[in-house]
Amino acid sequence: MANAIITNEVVPAEGVAPECKNVIKVRDDATPVWFSGGDGKYKLNENTEASWLGSNEFSNKDLRHRIEPWLTSLFQSEHLSLLVGSGLTHAMHYLAVGKGAAGMAALALSHHQAEINHAAEKTSDAAGRKNGNLEDQLRVANELLRGLEILQKDSEFEALRKELQTGMQGFAQSILASEAGIATADSEQREQAFNTLVTFLMSFASRTGVRDRLNIFTTNYDRLIEAGAELAGLHLLDRFLGKLMPIFRSSRLDLDMHYNPPGIRGEPRYLEGVARYTKLHGSVDWVQTGKDIRRIGLPFGAASVQPYLEAPGLSGASAHELMIYPNAAKDRETADYPYVDLFRDLAAAVCRPNSTLVTYGYSFGDEHINRVIRDMLTIPSTHLVVISYDDPLGRIMQTYQELGRPSQISLLIGPALADLTTLTEHYLPKPAIDKTTFRMSELLKQRMGTEPLPAKPPAAGGETFDGSDLV
Repeated sequence: MANAIITNEVVPAEGVAPECKNVIKVRDDATPVWFSGGDGKYKLNENTEASWLGSNEFSNKDLRHRIEPWLTSLFQSEHLSLLVGSGLTHAMHYLAVGKGAAGMAALALSHHQAEINHAAEKTSDAAGRKNGNLEDQLRVANELLRGLEILQKDSEFEALRKELQTGMQGFAQSILASEAGIATADSEQREQAFNTLVTFLMSFASRTGVRDRLNIFTTNYDRLIEAGAELAGLHLLDRFLGKLMPIFRSSRLDLDMHYNPPGIRGEPRYLEGVARYTKLHGSVDWVQTGKDIRRIGLPFGAASVQPYLEAPGLSGASAHELMIYPNAAKDRETADYPYVDLFRDLAAAVCRPNSTLVTYGYSFGDEHINRVIRDMLTIPSTHLVVISYDDPLGRIMQTYQELGRPSQISLLIGPALADLTTLTEHYLPKPAIDKTTFRMSELLKQRMGTEPLPAKPPAAGGETFDGSDLV
């Protein structure tokens, strides 16, 4: 069996009209098949052929017969990994709130703004993005901060450090605002959004006992996957150890959960509903304390991170110590420490024979990840499946051409294929545990309440959702 990847983006191939927003390449397709249309009725683009169609017009049923058996076989590869990007956050926010999550505001500085913006744009262009974003600005600003420290320009260093602290706090605030938008959404829409997320996760996590654990990787800083896993009863194994204030440990990767069947002797068996989880860029609830990385008890949808940084064990940490990439911490060696381990986990999981990598919502804008994917595809038994809602910058199709391994790559791009609801209803394999999903509505009401968060704190004993059960 092969390795597979699923993502979220689309770009017309050469000679294809820009309005053709959907492309499929699975099974024995030699080249991508472009098509247009909507509401379950589609038509092949001009000069596009598909050997599996009897005419130029087709429906969701035709696509499902083509896609679902293919993904079912890939999902039972010996090794399966899922890479999730920001497309999942935007999809969930749209389902719950009716619009995409707000973007991150640019970093406003009174010191070296022009130089930082220029360097950020160069970095962005090299990665295939049009303009530098907040992450690029923060990365450059932190490099400059380190340079000022080396040059012993104390006054400039301190001024930039304070502005960066404010910028990091704003960065964290934008992430929490996205979570809060979902947590406080209309109860019916929120419920449907989380039902969809649970179905999405369980389609990947329903693995037979003889297969390796599902590996979930994400470049997101929010806790949507953690919230969905909580509701699905999916236990996530990460590198953190402890209960009150979990600490990041390099030694915890091989930790797993087994059980001994009663009355049966022999090796323990895998416990169902377990997956390995890695946040490649860090998380809004990770904090650097001295030489350690800890996860704080930040509720899902919290209004601000600052109150949760005031615990005695955090030694007065501020937003400057949040381990969200790029890291704003002073100690660069410590800053590099967790991310080196996290990216090593990605390479170790996908760069092996008979494995499948699935990415959803990933835009191929991270060269570190792209390099791992290129290395993965040098193994003949690996496969890449790209599922993407769109590809406005053309990075996905450009990467597809550059990789030069079409037989190892499948594409599902466009709203007809990668819309989260459409994907879970029509194309993803039905999870083995899917028969329990009828209980999801009741479970969601129990854990999240039936009404959005009130403007004022609820009275004692109230059952409104505050996100604390999703920590």
